[in-house]
Amino acid sequence: MTRRKRYLIANMPYHVVQRGHNRSNCFYDDTDKACYLSILERYLTVYQVQLHAFVLMSNHVHLLLTAGKEGVISHLMQNLGRDYVHYFNKRYHRVGTLWDGRFKDSLVETDQYFLACQRYIELNPVRAMLVPHPADYHWSSYHANARGIPIKVISPHHVYLNLADTPAERLENYQALFEQRFPERDLKQIRDAIKHNYPVATESFVQHITNKYNISFGRRNKGRPEKGSE
Repeated sequence: MTRRKRYLIANMPYHVVQRGHNRSNCFYDDTDKACYLSILERYLTVYQVQLHAFVLMSNHVHLLLTAGKEGVISHLMQNLGRDYVHYFNKRYHRVGTLWDGRFKDSLVETDQYFLACQRYIELNPVRAMLVPHPADYHWSSYHANARGIPIKVISPHHVYLNLADTPAERLENYQALFEQRFPERDLKQIRDAIKHNYPVATESFVQHITNKYNISFGRRNKGRPEKGSE
């Protein structure tokens, strides 16, 4: 079967997920996660890609990325994945694949869903019941976006910057978003979108993108999300 061609549009944010093969661990400790971020930082610079949010879980990663050129997110992920596998296999005296096939990607409609997707990513450890609050999990962008702690790989998106005119007010407003219950409808839509490589967007936006770029996204799954999907 022919693989779906990726249409990674320039200057549009994408929610990217990559999982360990058979959902096995791709990180065993903080050293592994630090190495992954170091490699990621290098390729963000090489390909001029901005990272707005991330979380590193034991067996998968979530990234929220915007690229200035079409298709370079694929190059970034390919090189990142290859270099990290080389490190991982050498450290743990193993051979073979680490990742569960190609990464998943979902275009994010900026105005309607960007902050929802960013929160979704940073709430992942809470949904996994690892911590009671995202501030308690070290390996995520929450500390930059909500607490103002510098993380070199993070580049704030203009939607995030528009939360307030000053950094202090912006942090306060962003933290307030996490005091609200995450809408179940958004949760299901984001999960379904990443599973099927469908945009997190309104139908009118999808139609606009389809017409403008002559892209076929397929059909959105209207059913319940896959059990255990994050």
